[in-house]
Parts: sequence; structure tokens; C-alpha cells
Amino acid sequence: MRPRKVPLRKCVACQEMMPKKELIRIVRAPSGEVAIDLTGKKAGRGAYLCGKVSCFKLAKKTKALDRALKQSVGDDIYDALEKEFVAVEEQFIAAKELESDDEEA
Repeated sequence: MRPRKVPLRKCVACQEMMPKKELIRIVRAPSGEVAIDLTGKKAGRGAYLCGKVSCFKLAKKTKALDRALKQSVGDDIYDALEKEFVAVEEQFIAAKELESDDEEA
């Protein structure tokens, strides 16, 4: 049996290609709301970021999310996303470590 193909996505900040599960998805819903999507299944246009705060800050500085989501993302939304991103980062890293432990077993 052939191994499954792993979907790759590019971080909008550092431009590094990584497996989709290792990135955090930022989604612009059809209603125009911008939020973090940990499941990767919410409807809307998505942009991917590494799980690092440095990548988020780079995306904010270069307005990479504006281009990727094809919508102007205001500073208030960036600030709210930054708070959410810091809170989610620990959860995301823990889930990634747990997943790698499962693969080794």
C-alpha cells in the first residue's frame, strides 16, 4: 500500500512550505469576520501561519494577511488575533508534540 500524500501549505510570513497540520489557519468567513481556525474546516478564505509568534509579527508588519485574505485587516483585528494567537500557540505546540509521540509509538 502506498503512503498517503501529505498536503503542504505555505506560511504567508516566512514562505516556508510545511505539512498542513503543522500550520495555524487564519480564516476570513463569508461574513467578513477574521478568526483563527484550529480545525482547518471553517468555511471561508484561509491563510496559513507557522505556530511561532515571530511569524505572526512578521505577517503583521508586512501585511501578509491582508494580501492572503484579499481583505484589509485592521490593527484592532491584528491585536485581537495576536492575543488569540499567543493563547492558541501553546495548545497548538502541545497537540503537535502529542501527535509526534503517537507516530513514534
